[in-house]
Amino acid sequence: MAAHEHAEHHHPQGGFGLLYAALAVTAGYALVELVAGWLFGSLALLSDAGHMFSDAAALALAGLAAWIARRPSGARHSYGLARAEIVAAFVNSLVLLAVVVLIFVEAVARLLEPTPVQGLGVALVATAGLLVNLGVIYLIGRGEQDLNTRAATLHVFGDLIGSVAALTSGAVIYFTGWQPVDPLLSVVIALLILVSTLRLLREAVHVLMEGVPAGIQLREVGVVLAQVAGVSSVHDLHIWTIASGQVALSAHLDIEDMAKWPQVLEDARRVMRQRFGIEHVTLQPEQLGGVNPGRRARVRIVPREGGEESG
Repeated sequence: MAAHEHAEHHHPQGGFGLLYAALAVTAGYALVELVAGWLFGSLALLSDAGHMFSDAAALALAGLAAWIARRPSGARHSYGLARAEIVAAFVNSLVLLAVVVLIFVEAVARLLEPTPVQGLGVALVATAGLLVNLGVIYLIGRGEQDLNTRAATLHVFGDLIGSVAALTSGAVIYFTGWQPVDPLLSVVIALLILVSTLRLLREAVHVLMEGVPAGIQLREVGVVLAQVAGVSSVHDLHIWTIASGQVALSAHLDIEDMAKWPQVLEDARRVMRQRFGIEHVTLQPEQLGGVNPGRRARVRIVPREGGEESG
């Protein structure tokens, strides 16, 4: 009989207010940059506004994940709705890719037919944006630090660079009158959005495809499980991510003595929790030598180095 363990996940309440405040400030100033970019004719400001909107989306996802994670599982969703965070990240990535394409197209058009840009206004708005980003980083840093907030902080650091690019564009135009710098630096900002978007898209797809979580080696986990006292070998080992911070594992264990299974199960759970931080563990015991010879595991891991055999 398979044994299943699922730890309750407790999510701290402190820091949510700071996260939502950072979201409101970021989204609000993104709107300011959007309007200013349109008024001053600056593609760099419009691009930075798009980047700030992506930061706001990242902060919103962090807040959404924190809220959804507290919702209990039900008859239709036995794992709860925590994976909605991953689906939202996937959709958000696709939208941002479309934004990047639009920025590139507009940048090429402006290089071919330059549009007058008010350099001083762009520089002033970008300077204010730089200060806003520093304030947002401060707000996030005061809250609870977890995977979501660290990812959101990285987004804001990227936007900090975008504000510097927009500021540079405005200053160059104001002092030299060289208009092409605006679409050129907007391309730099678009590349920043593209890099962070592709990373987010790759992570979201990896989770949706039930990939092994980053930082965990499947064979290493199998070897550690096989070294638990009373375990002869491990097969049908699977590790995947339910949602951020929730890793699940299932495996079949060949047991030398079924009477010792309760102790083996307790030891295996403890090792998975302590060594790899895996709380959600489902293990199926099988009597050693009792498996149908015609049903061989494709991969079997035994408790010695180099003990992986293909069947």
